[in-house]
Amino acid sequence: MRSSRNDRVFGGKPVLGIAKESDRRAFLRMAGLVGVGATLVAGGLGSAVTAAIAAPAAGDAGDLEILNYALTLEYLESDFYAMGLTKNLVSGRELELITEIADHESAHVTAVTALIKQLGGTPVAKPAIKYPAETFADKAGFLKSASTFEEVGVTAYHGQVGLIKSADVLKAGASIAGVESRHAAVLASLMGGEPFPAPIEKQRTKDEVLAIVKPFLS
Repeated sequence: MRSSRNDRVFGGKPVLGIAKESDRRAFLRMAGLVGVGATLVAGGLGSAVTAAIAAPAAGDAGDLEILNYALTLEYLESDFYAMGLTKNLVSGRELELITEIADHESAHVTAVTALIKQLGGTPVAKPAIKYPAETFADKAGFLKSASTFEEVGVTAYHGQVGLIKSADVLKAGASIAGVESRHAAVLASLMGGEPFPAPIEKQRTKDEVLAIVKPFLS
């Protein structure tokens, strides 16, 4: 993310219910390494995130684990826009843009799933998703959530760059990250914000990652 807003996505409330414990821990491990997503998962965050912070160096994480981490976030993004469109909160040009973004996120789910299978892995199952009541209460709230969420998506992909070993996986991640950056710019514009706030995407130090994750250890 280009700011420190990722700890306020969906008001800082958990929205993902990952049924399989191994999948949940794998997601939280990557969230701890990258600094994106730990607050989204319901249930027992303390020990899982602590383990993530204490995990081996980032480069030790497998590409399939990274892809399943990305797939979990793509599931959430795709579901978020699909749900938002059913609420009829936007119209005109806004509706056109949001519909295209929703189509992109659905395509990302398909593409990442296919890549995981191509590499011989098993795609993580789509988690149960439950949004805070205020998420789709009105257009302003929906667009604010969308804008913040897209910034998180950009950070998530950029955070994985240094962890990826396979050139094919890196190529796929970079391709999707570029589109996520475009989404973030579009949503910022719709909100009247700054579509390109900096010439270089922000990088986080380990201390900055820990500062984001620690408030949600319990």
